[in-house]
Amino acid sequence: MSNEKKPDFSNVQSGSSSTEQSKPDFSNVQSGASSTEQITGGSGGTGGMGERTYTVVKGDTLSHIAKDHYGKASKWHAIFEANRDQLADPDKILPGQVLKIPAIDVDGESS
Repeated sequence: MSNEKKPDFSNVQSGSSSTEQSKPDFSNVQSGASSTEQITGGSGGTGGMGERTYTVVKGDTLSHIAKDHYGKASKWHAIFEANRDQLADPDKILPGQVLKIPAIDVDGESS
C-alpha cells in the first residue's frame, strides 16, 4: 500500500479576519429613556416637589391619564384634586390643558 497518495494541503492558506471594516454603524441611534416605575412620592423630581405635569390631548380622560402615570385608572381623583383650580368637573378636561400630576402613594389609600 505504499502507492497510496496522501492528501495535498499545499494550497491551504491560514489567516484571520478583522472586524475593523465591518464595525456596526450606530450613527442613527437616538438616545432616550423610559421607565415603568410608578410615582410613589418622596423627594426628587423637578424642584424637589415630586410633581409632574401633563398636557391633555384630544380623547384623554382623567382615568386614562391616571392609568398611564400611576398604573391604576382608579387614581384619577388624585389628579382631579390637584387641579381643582382649573377643573370644576372631572369629565370636562380640554386638549391643551396642563395638568399637575401629583406624586402619590399608589398602593396606599391616602394621596
